[in-house]
Amino acid sequence: MAKQTFTTGQVLTAAQMTSLQQTAMGGGDTTAKTTSYVLVAADAGTVVAMNAAGATTITVNTALFAAGDTVFIQNRGAGVCTITAGTATVSTAGSLALGQYEGGTLYFTATGAAVFYDYVQTGAVSPLTTKGDVWGYSTLDARIPVGANDTVLTADSAQALGVKWAAPSAGANWSLLNSGGTSLTGSAVTISSISGKDKLMVVWSGTATQSDFRLRLNADTGANYSYFGGFIQGDSSANAGLVGNLVGTAQTSIQIGKTSNAASASTVSGGITITGCNATGFKQFAYASGADYNSSTNQRNLSAQGIYIGTSTISSVTISTTSGNFGTGTVWVYASA
Repeated sequence: MAKQTFTTGQVLTAAQMTSLQQTAMGGGDTTAKTTSYVLVAADAGTVVAMNAAGATTITVNTALFAAGDTVFIQNRGAGVCTITAGTATVSTAGSLALGQYEGGTLYFTATGAAVFYDYVQTGAVSPLTTKGDVWGYSTLDARIPVGANDTVLTADSAQALGVKWAAPSAGANWSLLNSGGTSLTGSAVTISSISGKDKLMVVWSGTATQSDFRLRLNADTGANYSYFGGFIQGDSSANAGLVGNLVGTAQTSIQIGKTSNAASASTVSGGITITGCNATGFKQFAYASGADYNSSTNQRNLSAQGIYIGTSTISSVTISTTSGNFGTGTVWVYASA
């Protein structure tokens, strides 16, 4: 029965008494709604039942209800019904968004303030059904089905529940930029289109006669390479020693291999790692290489580290000879983000 004022001596009918009893037990007259609705004063003491397939709202305004008035709200439809504070204040310890078959009592503590006591929320019953499911939330608690083996739960705002199962990131793994490698031909080989990477690793194995192998970044021939290290010479008598130092002053390239004493084609193999390639500051590098010549009776091994002071990000790597051409060989360029 809707809230009303009784007069002295007023006689209630059996129907009125039944309705009054229902209201006292938390039921009473039902006002059925199929679209968003704004409460009116006549809703005091009644049940407002929403039944809509889509999302709806029930708005609460001030100066319509007295302290102690109640309105029972239920949602029978598939669409979420949200109790919304209009000019009044609505407080709750639960949720103001009601899923299908949820409901609760709106209790007014003043003409402009109410507390919503939600009777049933999805969270009261687990939505999980399968081993590995995860409990999620959008506007209501919901099930996130278990993902495929070896996938990880990843934040994704485009998903309804804000997360998804996805393959793990490759992280800092190295990837080959020049698929299959690039053949060392002529006197210089350049691998380009490598920008956007933080770390590069260049690996080579090739032949040349009486020549140094040199490396340049961004085809830069300026004196922007500063490094230090040494080279080791061995011979058939198994003698070995530090016979020279690579200069520490600025150079126009990086010496990464040496066959200058070879009377015939010798193989030079090695690798260099360069960091900071995607930044505009200095780049650091470190490398090692070895060369066999004179039928493997002598070796030249180089190792060094240093900096490249060019301030552009790295977009290309060039390997060249100091004289003549490469014989055979391949260079591979790997990158890590």
